[in-house]
Amino acid sequence: MIRIHRASAEEKKLVSEMFDAVFSFFKIDQPTDVDLTFVGEKVIRELNRDYRGVDRVTDVLSFPNVDVKVPYDIKNYPYDLENGALQLGELMICRKRMKEQALEYGHSETRELCFLTVHGLLHLLGFDHIKKSEEKVMFGLQEEILNTVGITR
Repeated sequence: MIRIHRASAEEKKLVSEMFDAVFSFFKIDQPTDVDLTFVGEKVIRELNRDYRGVDRVTDVLSFPNVDVKVPYDIKNYPYDLENGALQLGELMICRKRMKEQALEYGHSETRELCFLTVHGLLHLLGFDHIKKSEEKVMFGLQEEILNTVGITR
């Protein structure tokens, strides 16, 4: 089950479409459990500081339920017998930072929200961008997935 908190109807629709696009791309057809919450600058800064040691506002944070590495193996995720879903993790998006970045990059808030959602989900699946080689793979996947649903630059 995808739970989206503190979002407008339009945001929920876009986020749901991005979840579907990512799961389809990776052929994940099992029920999944992910929480996505829109938060303010104070909350995301505290989380970034407490969990990553970076004391600044960021756009999106991902909290996978397992320490996954690429290539991910969906069988490594916890499975909730009660609701029959894989427990992928949790995402936090800072709406204010999302809007600022849309302006900075000269594209729509829709595109930025879609990008951040796909970016966060890729982190839940074990992708990262710390090394240049990892960044190339992850950012390539982001663009490919976004293009499949018509979200282009």
